[in-house]
Amino acid sequence: MTMQASELAAVKRSVSVPLPVEKAFQLFTDGIGTWWPFVTHSLGGEETEDAVLEPRVGGLVYERRRDGTTEEWADVTAWDPPHRLELSWRVNPTRAEPTEVEVEFVPEGAGTRVELEHRGWERLEDGPEARANYDTGWEFVLGRYSEAAR
Repeated sequence: MTMQASELAAVKRSVSVPLPVEKAFQLFTDGIGTWWPFVTHSLGGEETEDAVLEPRVGGLVYERRRDGTTEEWADVTAWDPPHRLELSWRVNPTRAEPTEVEVEFVPEGAGTRVELEHRGWERLEDGPEARANYDTGWEFVLGRYSEAAR
């Protein structure tokens, strides 16, 4: 039995970090350029030197390359610090439709559980393949975030 596009499950990943919610949110947003794996997870690869997440609804998430050029990744569609943010994710410029990435920061003991959900795969012509790539991609990206939080 094949999975229909309308049945594509969201990619869900979570990681626990030893930071209070406010600091976990700040590292994920303001500090994104310190932990994001540019070589493997950016449009510019080794030429990418920073990432910026503009802290407001309507803000952009983008990478900046060594030559000063930028490439947009997403639009901020929800901004509720330090609890939640949501992005209209459009890293691949060949795709007509964006997907959504929602990140929640939940107190967990002395630290924070960061829960990421990436959905909207049914909008993409290559939805199953894109979802499979992000399934492992987010695990790697959140691993880098977790390392930075320690």
